[in-house]
Amino acid sequence: MFSKEQLQKFLDKKWDKKLIVIYGPTACWKTAISIDIAKTLDTEIISTDSRQIFKFMDIGTAKITKEEMQWVGHHMIDIITPDIQYSVWQFKNEAIKIMENLWNNKKIPILCWWTGLYIDSLIYDFTIPKVEPNKELRLQLETEAKKYWNEFVYEKLIKLDPEYAKTIHSNNLRYVIRAIEVKTMTGIAKSEFIWEKELKYDTFFVNPYDGNRKVLYDRIDRRVNIMIEMWLIDEVKKLLKMWYKESDFGMETIWYKEIISHLNWIITLDEAIQQIAQNTRNYAKRQLTWFRKYDKFIEKQ
Repeated sequence: MFSKEQLQKFLDKKWDKKLIVIYGPTACWKTAISIDIAKTLDTEIISTDSRQIFKFMDIGTAKITKEEMQWVGHHMIDIITPDIQYSVWQFKNEAIKIMENLWNNKKIPILCWWTGLYIDSLIYDFTIPKVEPNKELRLQLETEAKKYWNEFVYEKLIKLDPEYAKTIHSNNLRYVIRAIEVKTMTGIAKSEFIWEKELKYDTFFVNPYDGNRKVLYDRIDRRVNIMIEMWLIDEVKKLLKMWYKESDFGMETIWYKEIISHLNWIITLDEAIQQIAQNTRNYAKRQLTWFRKYDKFIEKQ
C-alpha cells in the first residue's frame, strides 16, 4: 500500500515526467484506489489490461463501468474487437502518445490493472520486437496443439525461451506461439527483448495487495459467482451470435473459454465455474511472481 506522506513527497519533487503505477493481482481493489488518486490529482487513467482492450467483452474482463469511472478519463479500453490480435508494441506506441499528451497538460498519467508486460513496456527502457507474423509457422504450431495438446507446443517454448515460458501458462496458446515465432524469426528470445533496464520516468508505485492469499482467493471465488449472476453466459452467447469465433484472440482468454466449453456441452456449468476460479487463481499466482520486481521500488519511496 502507500501513505499520503509518501505520495506527497513524490508530488513535491521537481516536475519531470512523473508516472503512477497501480499494480497487483486480480481482485485486490486496484480500481477503487486508481479512481481516488485520479480525482485527487485531477488526472486520467491508462488501462494496462490486455483484455479490456476488447469491445463487447465487459463482464468477463471485469471492465470498469461508466458509473465506476466517476467522470475520470480512461484510455486504452474498448479499442478493438475480439477477433483482432494486438501486440505489446502496438499498445506501447498508443499508450505513450496518451502519456505525452497528459504530461503536456501537466497531468500525471496513472497506469492501472494487471497485464505486467504492458506495464513493463511503458516504464522500462527496452526495445519491443516488431516481428511480422509467420503464417506457416503459426499454422504448424496450432495444428500441433490441436493434435498433441497445448503442452506439446509449450515444451518447444521452454527449450527456446525458458525465462519467458515461466511467465505464461501453457494454455495461453497465442502468447506461446508468438514467443516461439519471435525466437524463430529473430534468433533473440522474447525474454531478452523485455529485460528491464532502468526506470524511464520518475515513477510512484502502489500495490493494494496485503499478501493475504486466502482473502485474495475468496475474493476471486466471489467475483466468479457475481459474474455468473451478471449474465456472463449471455455475454458469451451474444459474442458468438456476433460471429466471433471460439478461436478468436479475445475469446480464448480465461472466463470466456470455460463458458464456451460449457455451451458446447463439454463441461457442466458447475465445472466451468470451478475451472474459471482455479484458472484465475493460477493467473493471480503468475501476476504475483511478475510484480514482485516492483516491490523493490516501493521500499525506496
